[in-house]
Amino acid sequence: MLASDKLIAAFNRQIGNEMGASMLYVSIASYFDSEALAQLAQFFYRQAEEERVHAMKFVKFVIDVEGRVAIPDVPAPQNQFASAEAAVELALESERRVTDQIYELVEDARGEKNYVALRFLDWFVDEQLEEVATMGSLLQVVRRAGPQGLLHVEDHLARTGGAPLESPAGAE
Repeated sequence: MLASDKLIAAFNRQIGNEMGASMLYVSIASYFDSEALAQLAQFFYRQAEEERVHAMKFVKFVIDVEGRVAIPDVPAPQNQFASAEAAVELALESERRVTDQIYELVEDARGEKNYVALRFLDWFVDEQLEEVATMGSLLQVVRRAGPQGLLHVEDHLARTGGAPLESPAGAE
């Protein structure tokens, strides 16, 4: 086996975390869908699918390192939101939490000197930067628009697809 039982258990927990994030985004998307905010709904349905894909990457990795996949119970997500801002705020908190979870996995893999796992996790570290930036930008737009300006958010998403702002040339 190319990973310890401890690391396999941690990766299995992350499968559950990613599935939980996917379910949260379905919940947020359905909230926006019920409010006739189609662009916000589409954005979060797309995020839900992306989180499911992330979970499946962990499934494949566990199988590839000859581990046993054991998906944990996933708690039901919050399904009521006081406002659009509250829903997007929760999404940003979720992305920050997932980032912390990925960092913990990196530390576990580093502690075990498991370079295969570290290489695998590099993609997730980069992905989380993008996810936090995207949710942070969306939250700024929602706050700027205010509760009465959500159609402006819809227009913004229709134009940009929710992509984060590009870095200025040479800033990287």
